[in-house]
Amino acid sequence: MDNAEIHSILHTLGEHISTSTRLYLIGGSALALLGSQRLTIDIDFIGDDISPSEAHKSILQTAKELKIFLEPVALEKFIPLPHGSDKRNIRIGQFGKLEIFVADPHSIALSKLDRGFDTDLDDIVFLIQHKYIEIGQLKQITEIALSRAREFDINSDEMLAHLKVVEERLG
Repeated sequence: MDNAEIHSILHTLGEHISTSTRLYLIGGSALALLGSQRLTIDIDFIGDDISPSEAHKSILQTAKELKIFLEPVALEKFIPLPHGSDKRNIRIGQFGKLEIFVADPHSIALSKLDRGFDTDLDDIVFLIQHKYIEIGQLKQITEIALSRAREFDINSDEMLAHLKVVEERLG
């Protein structure tokens, strides 16, 4: 899916849900909405994958009926959310009864730095090159996250290696 397809899917989903809801997107779909050319196969949003809220249950059921691959991700279980993350969400717009935001780019970058797939590191470079985050900020939030690595099962050596690759790609 590219940006236009994601917009179309969000409009369709927003027209079929019964309750007005906000979704905070992460992953490839969020990056596409910010202008990344990378394609994605799903739409990930911040939510509890084990015990979703009633609103999220309804949206997930509607997405299933419409054959839309929508997945909740409990981001706060994987990384320590950076300070102020709740204030850096980027509003994308209203899609029927859905109000869509891209979640805090700092949190997205940190989660991608933790996972470290090649496409994740490219996504971080995109966020930096398009001024959604700065490399200095990324280093700071990485340092803070590493101080809590045991709580979140973060591999410090791998995360630092991923950060080094991002720096190299930036030139």
